[in-house]
Amino acid sequence: MSRHDDWLFHSMHHSGAGGGRLVQRPRLPATLTLAVALTLSATAPLVAQGQERVMPQVEVIGERSNLEHIPGSGAVLEEETLKASRVFTTNEALRKIPGVHARDEEGLGLRPNIGMRGLNPTRSTKVLLLEDGIPLAYAPYGDNASYYHPPIERFERIEVMKGAGQILFGPQTLGGVINYITPAPPREFGGSVSLTAGNRDYFNGRLRLGRSNMLLDIMRKQGDGARDNTGSVLDDFNYKAVVDLGSDQALTLRANYYQEDSTLTYSGLTEAEYQNLGARYNPFKNDTFDASRYGLSATHEVALGTDATLTTNVYGAAFYRDWWRQASTTTDGQCGAAFTTARNSGVAVNPDTCNSAQGRLRDYQTWGVEPRLALRHDAFGVPGELDAGVRMHFETQDRQQKNGASPTAREGTLAENNERETQAYSVFVQNRFLFGKLAIAPGLRVEHIRSERTNRLTGVLGEVNLTEWIPGLGATFNPDERTTYFAGVHRGFAPPRTEDLIGATGTFTDVDAEKSWNYELGVRTGAVEGVNAQLALFHNDFSNQIAVGSIAGGSTPLAQGETLYQGVELSARLDGGKLMKTTGNPFLQLAYTWLPTAESQTPFKQVSDGVSVSGSATGKRLPYAP
Repeated sequence: MSRHDDWLFHSMHHSGAGGGRLVQRPRLPATLTLAVALTLSATAPLVAQGQERVMPQVEVIGERSNLEHIPGSGAVLEEETLKASRVFTTNEALRKIPGVHARDEEGLGLRPNIGMRGLNPTRSTKVLLLEDGIPLAYAPYGDNASYYHPPIERFERIEVMKGAGQILFGPQTLGGVINYITPAPPREFGGSVSLTAGNRDYFNGRLRLGRSNMLLDIMRKQGDGARDNTGSVLDDFNYKAVVDLGSDQALTLRANYYQEDSTLTYSGLTEAEYQNLGARYNPFKNDTFDASRYGLSATHEVALGTDATLTTNVYGAAFYRDWWRQASTTTDGQCGAAFTTARNSGVAVNPDTCNSAQGRLRDYQTWGVEPRLALRHDAFGVPGELDAGVRMHFETQDRQQKNGASPTAREGTLAENNERETQAYSVFVQNRFLFGKLAIAPGLRVEHIRSERTNRLTGVLGEVNLTEWIPGLGATFNPDERTTYFAGVHRGFAPPRTEDLIGATGTFTDVDAEKSWNYELGVRTGAVEGVNAQLALFHNDFSNQIAVGSIAGGSTPLAQGETLYQGVELSARLDGGKLMKTTGNPFLQLAYTWLPTAESQTPFKQVSDGVSVSGSATGKRLPYAP
């Protein structure tokens, strides 16, 4: 197994005892911010009424009014809500949506841990993240972990879909899909400047300028973390342009650059350290995390007559991450026995006396093309709406580990040198048959994935192929203009990571894909002006769920088993302006999730030898289920 840079304190796979056991404490907020903002507007607001360009892009839901056509639960966080709430991070925004569990890590939302309907949120591995309909993760097929996430300030709207409709996206169809929408460029010149400052050296500066269908967004965010010797500085540049190519087609061009320089430890606290030295204690001042990402994409849209539209995404991104750290756990022995003893005893340590630094160096390249056809038709004697497309997607992972011989080493002996390649081909189709107030939407997605792994230290190569059929069936019933009943069932699917399938020596491990049958039943209503609500019941039955005791690998074995998640989601919003017929709009918003069942249906068994994991048993509540 690889060392993939995060330690999960998995209650199924704990090791050690007493004071030596690493513990996870609730994370303190990175900043308690007193903010002052200044906005300077030019001759026109950035997106003036009637002046924004409708740009080609792939949407999961679109405007809130489209929810009546969605065969499953869905939510749209609109620009008005995000601005009025002054959300600080992506986590804060997503908590407004039922069924979504967003766990903080470093306080600035740089690496959100997002889970849906009870699934493990760590590194957001069980959800699909998109930006303008384009995959956001650096390796959504081979390694769907999130060590990069754009700042919330980049987006004007967030769409979240669960249920049968998500098979139009992929490859992850387990929990749901989150699509972040960036602003449309204006036709006329406009812009804004905002500055926010707070304690713990927090600063957030942003410049946004637009003119002639072009938009430039530049921001810097920085602040100290929740513990000693932690802090981050990030720069985010985002450029977008919309090009008219005639009366029936247009092109959206995007370019973005992200850079992060953080002092980021890998080490948690022992019980003794927490008791003797406090929650903020962290001696590892030499640990650094440097990351950069370059992205380019284009979306072309052409009208094929009055009833058909072809939208094509072409995208590519490169992500580079160097993480040098000294101590991962109190059992890895990296800094010696005396160092470990001191930590287990709650005695302060000096990292400069540890002549070791390990670098986990990762390079990822991802690119792909995805045409999508939307067609209104009467092909089967019944009015219908067809959505269909294909995707060709390619990933390369270059992973190295270097072991240095000093506290601040940034070079060293090469201990790991792996290349991983993934080629994925998808076909998807969904047709919505319209029977008056009733609509039925059957669909199918097919994923074919080819994974390779080469150990450059030994020259050993391994490869494996996987093909999966992902069906879905959804339905909506609209008895009137304000109420929608929905129901659906679909196959939940997530491919196994390349590193789990193929070992460092090229050997193949029989790790099944994650699979489930997901059922959903619910209602959306706005029967009263100014009041909107959605209630959904869900039942997600996993025939196979993968439990990674540590995403970082190490000695904790990979395991899999059968699980069941079921519960209720409720969201509601009351708009005071509409209820009281006033110009202002104070509003009340509710997001509630009840998860009575999140349990093992069978003991989890180690993939390597089929032995049940210690502590795992039928009927036990699953770790990380909120």
